Order: sequence, then C-alpha cells, then structure tokens
Amino acid sequence: MSETLETFRLSPAAAARVAEILQSEPAQKALRVEVVAGGCSGFQYKFDLTAEQHPDDLVIQAQGATVFVDPSSLELLAGAELEFKDSLMGAHFAVKNPIAKSSCGCGTSFSVD
Repeated sequence: MSETLETFRLSPAAAARVAEILQSEPAQKALRVEVVAGGCSGFQYKFDLTAEQHPDDLVIQAQGATVFVDPSSLELLAGAELEFKDSLMGAHFAVKNPIAKSSCGCGTSFSVD
C-alpha cells in the first residue's frame, strides 16, 4: 500500500528531522511508527528506523521523509500528528493524538476509552 493518509500526518519539523535521520542512515528506508500495548497508560508509541516495508504498510511521504505505519496502529493514530520537539530538556518525537484520553508524564504512553 502506498498512499498518503490525511488522518495521520507529519508536522514540518518532524518531516525535516526524519529526512535528516534517513540521509545519515542510508541503509534505512523509513521511520516506522507503531502503537503497541504497554506503557504507563495502556498503549505506547514506538519509533524505529527500518529498511523493510511490509505489504500492508501505509506509506506517508512528506518533505523528503518516509514513514511506515501498520494497519493496526493506524486505528489508534486517526487524526494524529507526528511532531518533533527540540528544547533545553532534549529532542524527541511526540504524537499529538486527539483520541488519547490521557497520557503519562513521559508522553510516550496513552489511553483511550
């Protein structure tokens, strides 16, 4: 599957950072964004570089960045945006997710109703 899904998107800062990371890692093809069970609140986001695209992955491309999302994770990422935050406290990817009802203090796990 190769398409752009408007319900899950990359912020300009996230797209720029993913593109930068992929340029420095030529063996990798994309950033994989997954939602897995676990974390403080029930679900957690997982970010990995990958060279492998699965046949049913959604492929999101923006500003030289490529992101893969599996169909199961996509259900929990509907309407969400991948952001990249760079502050004095550190730099990291974060997901602004409108279906998350609560999240933990670290920002990597969330719950839904």
